[in-house]
Amino acid sequence: MPHATQHADIAGGVTAELDSALRGGPFHVALRAAIAARGLPLQRVQHHLSRHGVKVGVTSLSYWQQGARRPQRPESLRAVRALEEILQLPEESLIRLLARPDEGPAAQRPAARSYRSLMAASDVLEHLLADLGAPLDGGLHTLGHHERIRIGARRELAARESHHIVRAHRDGVDRFVAVHHGDPGCAPERMTVQALENCRTGRIRSHHDTGVLVTELLFDARLRAGDTFLFRYGVEDGTAGVSREYVRGPGPAGGQYALQVRFDENALPVRCHRFTQHSAAAPRAGRQELALTGRHHSVHLVEPRVRSGIVGIAWDWE
Repeated sequence: MPHATQHADIAGGVTAELDSALRGGPFHVALRAAIAARGLPLQRVQHHLSRHGVKVGVTSLSYWQQGARRPQRPESLRAVRALEEILQLPEESLIRLLARPDEGPAAQRPAARSYRSLMAASDVLEHLLADLGAPLDGGLHTLGHHERIRIGARRELAARESHHIVRAHRDGVDRFVAVHHGDPGCAPERMTVQALENCRTGRIRSHHDTGVLVTELLFDARLRAGDTFLFRYGVEDGTAGVSREYVRGPGPAGGQYALQVRFDENALPVRCHRFTQHSAAAPRAGRQELALTGRHHSVHLVEPRVRSGIVGIAWDWE
């Protein structure tokens, strides 16, 4: 770890922003300011970390300094301690910021997934689909898609169940590629996918940094053009921290979409609302408050016909 003489050497070069961020946080602001003060591109930071025997992707470093993800795993915390030395910061200066459960107003109502993180997930998804040999157009039109989200007692995204009604628009369709995008800090490699009705699981791919899990669902029949098909699957998640929203990401227009979010009786939000976005880069609109049902502690939305863009439900905790 850096010695007092090293701290004195860089004292003159530490910006006022960095000094303030190291005292009061939040972590991502302090990290961003420290990297800027040193003038290091993320690729060089990654190189220095590798010399310390720590492997961290450039995407993860980018997410850490955006505040889209927080280092949580033991390997990630080792990286933070190494960063203190690489960036010539006082010992424990970054680690202590991570120890705080809340980081000001942003922690109470954090920003939605950033445009950059959504685009990174989109790029990763393309690569994962290519690895499975799955075209973007899988030969199916969606007639109906109903999703049920379960929020657990730790306020985490515990599970998701999807019920699809589809119609084939070409002959020979016998599978569907399901995509799950977990909350920041999730571990897709620890999630499990269950084929619940009229399908079975095939190949599975995941990408840790973006939290994307892709699963091939194999149908019990080979469809001809015009055939309809119903199938259902679930994802057991529960690998991230506190969840604050669920969105249907950018995708093609389709049929009816229904989203229900059900909360554990010991972890009820103080308010919920629905929202829409024309694209990942657009501001949120269409806000509408949603009231929790008394017995089942759930809220929902229904889109009679899905348009391209984003629709979702967000909630606030005390």
